[in-house]
Amino acid sequence: MQACYAIAPGHRMQWEETRQGWVILYPEGMVALNDSAAETLRCCDGRTPLHAVVADLQSRYADSELENDVCALIAAALQDGWLRRR
Repeated sequence: MQACYAIAPGHRMQWEETRQGWVILYPEGMVALNDSAAETLRCCDGRTPLHAVVADLQSRYADSELENDVCALIAAALQDGWLRRR
């Protein structure tokens, strides 16, 4: 949980006005994110350790059960190439 993550090179996260939501854009396409995934990935700035991201989200949403969901999202994003470990 000490690792830091950031959007991978060749990928960009941005607000898509026509979809009214956050997306990850990359050369092969686009992935629409739900609100919780977008909020989590927006915290992945490459400087903040994952444990601090989890703590921040837990404090903002008063939910102490977020850790497993956040870790699962990070693992999936790494596998799909959206994130990289820094």
